[in-house]
Amino acid sequence: MSTYTNDTIRSDLKSLRISATLLAILATFVVVYFARDLLLPVVVGFLLALTLSPVNRSMQRLGCPAPVSATLLVSIVACAVIAVVYFAGDTVTASMRDLPDIMRELRYKMAGVTDAIDKVKDASDEVEALAGPADGAPQSVVVEQPGLLNSAVTMAASTVTSIFVALCLALFLLASGTLFYAKLVRVFDTLSDKKRALSTVYDIERHVSRYLLTITAINAGLGMCVGLAMWLIGLPNAYIWGIAAFLLNYLPILGGLVGTFMVGVYAIISFDSLGYAMLAPLVYQVLTSSEAQFVTPYLVGRRLELNMVAVFLTVVLWAWLWGVAGALVAVPFLLVFKVVCDNVERWRPVGTFLGRAESPVATEPLRDAA
Repeated sequence: MSTYTNDTIRSDLKSLRISATLLAILATFVVVYFARDLLLPVVVGFLLALTLSPVNRSMQRLGCPAPVSATLLVSIVACAVIAVVYFAGDTVTASMRDLPDIMRELRYKMAGVTDAIDKVKDASDEVEALAGPADGAPQSVVVEQPGLLNSAVTMAASTVTSIFVALCLALFLLASGTLFYAKLVRVFDTLSDKKRALSTVYDIERHVSRYLLTITAINAGLGMCVGLAMWLIGLPNAYIWGIAAFLLNYLPILGGLVGTFMVGVYAIISFDSLGYAMLAPLVYQVLTSSEAQFVTPYLVGRRLELNMVAVFLTVVLWAWLWGVAGALVAVPFLLVFKVVCDNVERWRPVGTFLGRAESPVATEPLRDAA
């Protein structure tokens, strides 16, 4: 009887722990979703500080004080952001202003393709008209949405504010040197926990820095190749598409598809021949696919490669939580989580799952057992 009671108590406690864990995870997602405006610049600031920390430490070893090196590095990043806005801002603003004309031009160029869609829509409208509204049916109320220009201005102001906060946070973290790490170590009691925490932090710093710096260099090379290719094809404002390729390539899987679609739309509007216009998105897709299949795996290395299923699900999750910005920080966040799992004994199976399989040899025992 006593054994039965103890087993029941242990089972109930296990169920309570599982329920509490699920509630904590759900509460975390709710907080992350509603606190996006606060958490996003904080996350970006920490990622930027992690990326620049090895460079900052190298400059300190050369005799440069931490505040000076931090200010210099953050200023370089700020100048890069300003340069991107300066070169692409006017063109993007003009495109937003001329969006109705662009859509009309696109509809005219794609008239042969859209005729069938219009016929189906007209047939559907006729069926609805024949059916007629039901007696006493409630009247629909149309809520006027804010204009496109107002939405763009609001989004631009929010983006500028987030970038400013992220840069300031990164500056403070870099200028503090190792103070943050020292305070983190003091949180733990035992020496082994202190060593493990410090090892985990430096491991995260090394992996995130290497990943983001390498990806930035790859994206810069891809942007130059795309810009040159679009210029050779004759696409107007070719450098804009180089900048777009550089930025969109931070978005795994979906970035190349979005860029291909945008280039295709712009090429259809710019060229008279629809067949020649298709050359631009084809070249864009070939370049981005070649980079994803050959360049990135070779330069990033096996240790930093992630399970593509986990990457896709993480991008979808963070895109749902934070939109485009969430999709951009999804992979660095997943990389940080994987490094933490690799350094915590109980979570190592999760880290193994998040990494890419080293070879098919690991699955041979499963086939033999089957």
